[in-house]
This record gives sequence, C-alpha cells and structure tokens, in this order.
Amino acid sequence: MVHHEESDVNIRGILVFAAALLVTAVGIAFIVWLLFNYFNAREARQGAPEFPLAAAEEHRLPPEPRLQTNPREDLRELMDAEQRTLTTYGWVDRNAGIVRIPIDEAMRLTIQRGLPAREAAK
Repeated sequence: MVHHEESDVNIRGILVFAAALLVTAVGIAFIVWLLFNYFNAREARQGAPEFPLAAAEEHRLPPEPRLQTNPREDLRELMDAEQRTLTTYGWVDRNAGIVRIPIDEAMRLTIQRGLPAREAAK
C-alpha cells in the first residue's frame, strides 16, 4: 500500500495566503485609483497659475537661436534642397572649375567609363 506525507504541504495555508495577497493587491489598486481621482479633481479646481510678469510679455519672442517652429516644413525644405542638388547641374567651386552633375548622369558615366582597377599581379 502506497502512502504520502500529509504534513509536507499545508494546502489550506497556501490558499489562505494567496487569497489574502489577492485581496491586498486589489485593495491597494483601488486606493491608488481613488488617490489619482482626488489629485485630478484638486488640480482641476486650482486651475493654471497666473504669473503677472509672464502675462505682460506673452507675445515676446525668445532670443536667438530659436527652436524650430515647424520641423516638418524644415525637413521638407531640406529634402527638396537635397533632391535639387542630386538632380541638377551646378558649380561646386567656380574658381577651381569643379561642377556637379545629376546623380543619374554620374552613374551612367561611371558605368560607361568603368571604375579604376589595379593591374593584375604577375
């Protein structure tokens, strides 16, 4: 006949502990929820603080350098300028006689002329 030890694990104690832990966790979550609601209501009642010195200078611009006011437009302008640089002819250095050509034309000329290579070792 096979027997097992009944004194090794107290199932009732474990279940009571788990239930107490669950009740405590739910209670703490409820208290935190109440606290957040209280703080939100208190903040809404107080409203935004008014600073008399700041109200007088509401439309004054900050000193240079200023942050971007429209970063998406700035990015679009930058991308347009880069696209113009890649697709048009223009001077890089007029005094040195250096020009830029469109990237498609540069790739076509590179394929046509080939890339420089080392001579094979003998």
